[in-house]
Amino acid sequence: MQATKIFRLPYQKSEVFERLKAAQLEAALVWNECMETHRQCRISQTSWLNQTALQKLTKGKYQLHSQSVQLVCQTFLANVDSTKSNRRAGIKNMKYPWRTKKFYPVSWAAQSVKYKDGWIILPMGKGRNPLSFKIDLDFAPGACSLVWNRGFELHIKQEVVLEEKKVTGNKATIDLGEIHHSAATTNSGNGLIVSGRGIRSLKRQRNVALAKFSRKQSKCTKYSKRWKKLQAAKNRFCLRNERQIREYRHQATRQVVEFCKTHDVDTVFIGNPHGVRNKNCGRRHNQRMAQWEYGKDLSYFTHKFRMAGVSVLIGSERGTSSTCPECGHRHKPKGRTWNCPKCSYKKKHRDITGSLNMHLLAFGQKAKYPEQIKYLRPVQLGSSRCADTRPCSLSRAGGNAPSHMQSGIPLRDGACSTPALANTSSTSSEGNQLIPAQSIGVV
Repeated sequence: MQATKIFRLPYQKSEVFERLKAAQLEAALVWNECMETHRQCRISQTSWLNQTALQKLTKGKYQLHSQSVQLVCQTFLANVDSTKSNRRAGIKNMKYPWRTKKFYPVSWAAQSVKYKDGWIILPMGKGRNPLSFKIDLDFAPGACSLVWNRGFELHIKQEVVLEEKKVTGNKATIDLGEIHHSAATTNSGNGLIVSGRGIRSLKRQRNVALAKFSRKQSKCTKYSKRWKKLQAAKNRFCLRNERQIREYRHQATRQVVEFCKTHDVDTVFIGNPHGVRNKNCGRRHNQRMAQWEYGKDLSYFTHKFRMAGVSVLIGSERGTSSTCPECGHRHKPKGRTWNCPKCSYKKKHRDITGSLNMHLLAFGQKAKYPEQIKYLRPVQLGSSRCADTRPCSLSRAGGNAPSHMQSGIPLRDGACSTPALANTSSTSSEGNQLIPAQSIGVV
């Protein structure tokens, strides 16, 4: 199993920036050729090209490493297969890849990545200088990807060790929410609620700030000096806000996983709230639902539970929050308290009630209401500028670096064993210019 660490590249010399940009332009050309070839096959009703034929078609045409080109082809065919499966399942509005791309992430297979003397070397093909980055890693790097997210990021995969699975007979269910991030219950009578108000507040802050930026930019000529300054400020704010939300989400999911490990849970059922966005409840509520990233929560939970040796089941949670777990009466509660009008099930937490109903839905057995419910909130982030980053320093290439690495971007991760929430700066090798540090996160 693999985890992905994200290294932010906050500073590049102009020639290096252009090389990174050109690499993503080349990857987009590979995607566009695959897309156009597939479209012509559909129009002419001829056989679709398989992986071997598509890789043969694109071989030697682009200024990328051969395996980077092959990975783009494999990703394209995976999208085609996914679309085909969805259309056969009855989702007719799914489209095959059709949009022409200008940029596309560049990927390198694990066997093509080299790490030597603190430098990670990414080949660009025969006769071309490789991309090189100065990064202190405490693990053997796997596959890498060059991604644009309001600036370049290097995503490096790392092999992680899975814990052994235990058969204890204890089950747990998790009800996802927007106000309360997670409500978990076990069949042994334990309950946990993790607040999601911190994430909600950060999203509200982002919405208000983006509205202010938009109002100011609307009064400027596009691409003017003032407009560019506002755009740069908006990018910085959005990146910081994104990292804070991601850190809150990681901390919230980690707390639920630790709760399940504490009570020796061997199987977890997570309700998928898909379809909650289909109901029109007004523009403000619709905005909150559209910004609810429950897909990431499902992904994080699946990844963390697998690392902990816990089996994960994901299914529909339809009707669990509106059904009484005692008598089965259907009732739409108002507020956060569940009061059944037909029986003595009164003054119960609404999200815990939804989690209890999932036990009968997933495991075929009822669970009793927890005698004591533990309330937690994601860890507070302090005053860090980079919510999910470890301290790292950045300086220009030079010194004793190998000659073929002189065009690389040196990036050094700080000597920190955990994702500490700190802000540091370093001095470049040319003068005493301070460069803010912001680099690493975990997905």
